[in-house]
Amino acid sequence: MFKILRDLLRYNKEFLFGTILILIIVGLIVSSFFSPYDENAIYVVIPDMPPSAEFWLGTTSRGQDVFWQIGASLRNTLLFGIIVAVISRLIALVVGLVSGYVGGRTDQIIMGINDTLGALPNIPILLLLVFVLRDQMTWSMLAIVAALLGWTHDSRLIRSVALSLRHREFTRHAVFSGMRTPQILVREHLPYVMPIVFFTTMNNLIWAIGLEVTLSILGFSDINRPTVGGMIYWANAHSAMVAGVWWWIAFPMLFVVILFLGLFMLAMSVNEYIDPRSRLARMGA
Repeated sequence: MFKILRDLLRYNKEFLFGTILILIIVGLIVSSFFSPYDENAIYVVIPDMPPSAEFWLGTTSRGQDVFWQIGASLRNTLLFGIIVAVISRLIALVVGLVSGYVGGRTDQIIMGINDTLGALPNIPILLLLVFVLRDQMTWSMLAIVAALLGWTHDSRLIRSVALSLRHREFTRHAVFSGMRTPQILVREHLPYVMPIVFFTTMNNLIWAIGLEVTLSILGFSDINRPTVGGMIYWANAHSAMVAGVWWWIAFPMLFVVILFLGLFMLAMSVNEYIDPRSRLARMGA
């Protein structure tokens, strides 16, 4: 693992640049744990103060320091994306590996369910659920629902790899040695699909973060929990741009773009690293 990271940092400028961007976001998130203010408290500083030496990124009309709010908001937004990505990856792994290895009727049934769910419009369904269950839809429940809608495409990618692994010689040796199906999937097949899992995790993380920001801006999530979308929601509610408090919207948008760009560059560079021809060409071979 460390050798892969070393090669990526050494030979892939996109990965290096993406890592730097993510470290900036991580630095802001870490700083939020040392905030002198409660993240949910309002009117703790002078409202509508522009960026200055005292307030680096200004203050909001709700009397909150934008710098400390961005750190807490990025933490919650990224946590939402990680929860969605982890749950959906686990589902995609189980479905893809089992379907590809077992095959036959089981594969047809699982892929039939997978394709049916994949054909459904995820975003409209999620918006409908949020609208109907708005009072009961908590932040954690929203993350779980989003995870249950974001695994179908990736499970098919994992299944395609599992199909080829099923006929490999080492799989036959594992079967003849008496290994059970779960052991074969975890010990023999899982290492081969981990690069795909990592790449799809980055993509799913970007999708989940974008989903959370969109829902929060529209007011369809817990607006009292600090998130990047929630900051923009409150800025629009207080007509920040009309009032000239541009920093209330500009800085959250800037840092969420940095987050998206960093994750995208990490995903693309790792995908390129998986391709042996691209990796050898970049290393000068």
